[in-house]
Amino acid sequence: MELILVTLLNGISYGLLLFLLSAGLTLIFGMMGVLNFAHASFYMLGAYFAYSISLKLGFWPALVIAPLLVGLLGAFIEYTALRHIHKHGQMAELLFTFGLSYVVIELVQLIWGRSSVPYAIPAQLDGTLFTLYSTSFSLYRGFMMLLTLLVLLLSYLLLRFSRIGLIIQAALTHPGMLEALGHNVPRMFTLVFGGGCALAGLAGVVGGNAFVTEPGMAASVGSLIFVVVVVGGLGSLNGAFAASLLIGLLQTFAVSVDMPLWGSLSLTQIAPILPYVLLILVLLVRPRGLFGTRE
Repeated sequence: MELILVTLLNGISYGLLLFLLSAGLTLIFGMMGVLNFAHASFYMLGAYFAYSISLKLGFWPALVIAPLLVGLLGAFIEYTALRHIHKHGQMAELLFTFGLSYVVIELVQLIWGRSSVPYAIPAQLDGTLFTLYSTSFSLYRGFMMLLTLLVLLLSYLLLRFSRIGLIIQAALTHPGMLEALGHNVPRMFTLVFGGGCALAGLAGVVGGNAFVTEPGMAASVGSLIFVVVVVGGLGSLNGAFAASLLIGLLQTFAVSVDMPLWGSLSLTQIAPILPYVLLILVLLVRPRGLFGTRE
């Protein structure tokens, strides 16, 4: 029972981190129709920015400043480059963001080196939240869960009840009508792209020290967040949330429950491929995803 409870909490915390990372990509696709292949690179930048800022100012200022810097960088890229490529179609956008992801990786290696950096959990959060029998649950994982839930709540309130949120929702479905009413739709695109990148940066701030901050971290989660977005349904935040929790729990339980399958093969060994098996099954049964409207 204790193993199930702790594994459940670990799976939920990992799933919430995946949602924080995939929510920005979902918003960007839902509004702009752009599958941003460089999204995981902004996650990596968030971790590296937070590492550098925390050396000078500490973790708490980095928690605020790093996502803002990543968001501003994303808005600048959309305004100066992606906006002009948009008219050439989705293939041009895919190729641009694909190339951008490699440019970011090379720049990170030039600035911070090819090895991992010692981006550590802050001392205030480096402890145990609770202990159940002989198993402990990390205080930092509890902080990650709380932060993600707060961001989810604030995003929901912003999109549902604020004026700018209502404008963004209208731009998702009726951009032409919104522009005819005098609203600057390209500016909304820049705002959403920057906001989506800021969410990825925030995931990097809290995920970089929980795992490892190194140049390969973008590649390690890049394919996984696309699995989340496709399984949940392209453009659906509800779907991204459900798929993030599902994949987080699936992988965590597979790693924790070392069940033999066939010969020397165990469930733990195949845990990394389970999200992709789920992706194939969802595409076979429901190509638009769990909550998606586009195929």
